[in-house]
Amino acid sequence: MQVYFFGDGEADGRADMKNLLGGKGANLAEMTALGIPVPPGFTISTAVCLDFVKEGSVSEPVQAEIMAALGRVEKIMGKKFGDVTNPLLVSIRSGARASMPGMMDTVLNLGLNHETVRGLADSADERFAFDSYRRFIQMYSDVVLHVSMDRFASRLDDMKRVRGVFEDTELPASDLETLVGEFLEIASEEYGQPFPQDPMQQLWGAIGAVFHSWTKKSAVTYRKLHDIDDSWGTAVNVQAMVFGNMGEDCATGVAFTRDPSTGQKVFFGEYLTNAQGEDVVAGIRTPQPINSSTRREEFEALPSLEEEKPEAYAELEAIYKRLEAHYADMQDIEFTIERDKLWMLQTRTGKRTAAAAVRIAVDMAHEGLISREDAIRRVDPSSLDQLLHPTLDPKAPRKVLGRGLPASPGAAIGAVVFSADVAEAKAKTGDKVILVRTETSPEDIHGMHAAQGILTVRGGMTSHAAVVARGMGTCCVSGCGALMIDEAKNEMHLGDALIREGDIITLDGSTGEVILGAVAQIIPELGGDFGELMSWADEYRSVKVRTNADTPGDAVLARKFGAEGIGLCRTEHMFFEADRILVVRQMILADDEEARRKALEKLLPMQRSDFAGIFRAMDGLPVTIRLLDPPLHEFLPHREHEIREFAKASGLDEGHVRNHIESLAEANPMLGHRGCRLGLSFPEIYETQVTAIAEAAFEVMGEGVDVLPEIMIPLVARQTELQELRQVTERAFAKVAAQHRDLKLSPLIGTMIEVPRAALTADVIAKYADFFSFGTNDLTQMTYGLSRDDVTSFLPEYIEAGIFPCDPFVSIDQEGVGQLVKMGVSKGRSTKPGLKIGICGEHGGDPASVKFCVENGLDYVSCSPYRVPVARLAAAHAAVEAKLLQSG
Repeated sequence: MQVYFFGDGEADGRADMKNLLGGKGANLAEMTALGIPVPPGFTISTAVCLDFVKEGSVSEPVQAEIMAALGRVEKIMGKKFGDVTNPLLVSIRSGARASMPGMMDTVLNLGLNHETVRGLADSADERFAFDSYRRFIQMYSDVVLHVSMDRFASRLDDMKRVRGVFEDTELPASDLETLVGEFLEIASEEYGQPFPQDPMQQLWGAIGAVFHSWTKKSAVTYRKLHDIDDSWGTAVNVQAMVFGNMGEDCATGVAFTRDPSTGQKVFFGEYLTNAQGEDVVAGIRTPQPINSSTRREEFEALPSLEEEKPEAYAELEAIYKRLEAHYADMQDIEFTIERDKLWMLQTRTGKRTAAAAVRIAVDMAHEGLISREDAIRRVDPSSLDQLLHPTLDPKAPRKVLGRGLPASPGAAIGAVVFSADVAEAKAKTGDKVILVRTETSPEDIHGMHAAQGILTVRGGMTSHAAVVARGMGTCCVSGCGALMIDEAKNEMHLGDALIREGDIITLDGSTGEVILGAVAQIIPELGGDFGELMSWADEYRSVKVRTNADTPGDAVLARKFGAEGIGLCRTEHMFFEADRILVVRQMILADDEEARRKALEKLLPMQRSDFAGIFRAMDGLPVTIRLLDPPLHEFLPHREHEIREFAKASGLDEGHVRNHIESLAEANPMLGHRGCRLGLSFPEIYETQVTAIAEAAFEVMGEGVDVLPEIMIPLVARQTELQELRQVTERAFAKVAAQHRDLKLSPLIGTMIEVPRAALTADVIAKYADFFSFGTNDLTQMTYGLSRDDVTSFLPEYIEAGIFPCDPFVSIDQEGVGQLVKMGVSKGRSTKPGLKIGICGEHGGDPASVKFCVENGLDYVSCSPYRVPVARLAAAHAAVEAKLLQSG
């Protein structure tokens, strides 16, 4: 069975059949079984899509199933598909198992031709019949015949201009009939053949086109952005048409059972009278509010559905409450009202911002709809990035040019661009851009993803731009009607300002304001629902979350975000400040130990001050300090004027300095004289650093600060390296401790596992280590034989071609690098069962990598400050999932 019928209270499918029926088809079946008014129809399974994409046709057995299901729809509706007197019209819609709003194709009003349009006019209304026909020609031409919509839209605009009207609904039947003739001519000219008049030919053409839309560029791009598997395919839903465009007693709309931007528990939505659903979603007309409680000030004059059609609204309200309770999640619903009768066309789990996701999860847990475990799993850890980055400072001056709808909250600052392609190209070079469009379409998805924010002239809170932007966590202001775009000149007018491509503007997605220039930003205050959800997450997770921090400021910020210590403090980052780099260079370019120690003496108080500030910020929490690691060439002067300035400041001969720099050059510095190798060649460097750590620790202990230092020796490949440098570290620390006999402190001394050999021999290395920390950035480089600084020249093509599933520097390669981590953990603990083990590469903030760390028994992960909440929630996700697996 590949075709699943639903209608008249009966359904072959269920909500849990999304893999086969897609989300739309499964939920249409579920609503039908619940007794909710759903137009009858049938779903062609995702398996047929995969066969169709491969074979190019629908098999005869499936065609027979389709015809049988179509007959059942005809019986329920009392109409006949293709009948000239009482024609049944159908919609053809896509529906994958994961929601992909607007990315695949839809055809409405299918079954109309020269004859059936007359039958529709006789049975209903002439204006409605020709309005439906011109819509069908336009959609079918676009989706099936691949004729651009532009000529159709231009001709429609011409007709409205000639008649002196603004809305499509103001055109009479005679004008629409004229447009139908002109649209058919355009389609035939562009396609090269007459527009199909056979309803069955139309049906097979539309089914095939919707299946094919799974492979179109916008859909492929969307799947990549949202990690949706290409092998899933889409289902196709064929459903009897119900009409929101038959007159003033008809309407169509989109609604959310809670506010998708804020998560507030209010019924939120938009609708249009005498329209079809695509008008609302495409943003062609700015729609009306669904109720008075969510009506915005600028739409005060517009009537709401609650006021215009109170009976239909009351029924809709009862249905939305039932659906939300049934699915135990916020729902995105589509509906049509035909002759005052309400029909439900869709329900699905609604896209929402991160802030809304957090609030909805917490509220639903309090309401008893879901458990705390469910609440934790409802929020995608990666989405928390949206909540943690700076927002606009409310006290900062701003020149507001205009205002639209706050379609997706947040703040965005960037250079104006007017096309998706330009947005993508500029973003690739590091530019931050704001994509400005009259309205967005699925073809803009790549530019929408690349942009910091999106600004549109048309569209409401449920338009394509709004829904997609919320799903991506991108700031969006839609429906800015005062905005005038001149695409030919690449400029726009808003308020009293002329803004050209490249000019900077700011969008405030919370107020809808469009602001000239860049507005100052502040770090957001976190608490409330976010704090409560994170406290629940912390109760479930067992893995600690630390931060990578090199300054007291970073440490304070990370602690604010819930960091439980520092997993990586990179001492070399402290050296790049202007007042220090000269001394560092003098240390590196010293001709002998005496000169080197002299320079180190100048560095010691600087390092001591840094460490003291970090220890104070992390009072009571562990701080892992990595001794000097990178190649020396990173610190050296290379430009002629830098060499000249250094020689002069140091009182050295310029030629001698240049020769010394050249003598330190390496063919492959990342595999050269760095890390522990540097410490063994010049032990006085590590001695000085350990002395600074010890002096800082005892200094702040005297202030009452609880210090837990962990000293990490980098790039160890052989146990003898660690053995020797452990002794250097212990001696240096003991020398300082001897001056503070009233205070007791013994640091942990461990190593970074970042060389494959270290993982392979971890059992031997563990004899001299109090802890391991996997440096997965370098471990990935050395395992793959890739330079992370150069890999961007080909890695995108590798991922595009499926050679690599993802960037191994973003998400840990569990099959390769992951096996080395597993081996290192197992071998290390075979020697020391209680060995503390963590990870401190960038993978520590990647949810999939965090899950891997949890599953393999690591004690902590460490990541950048802004990723700390992400890692905390990801660790809780992993713990909850493990618990569910054990219980079921």
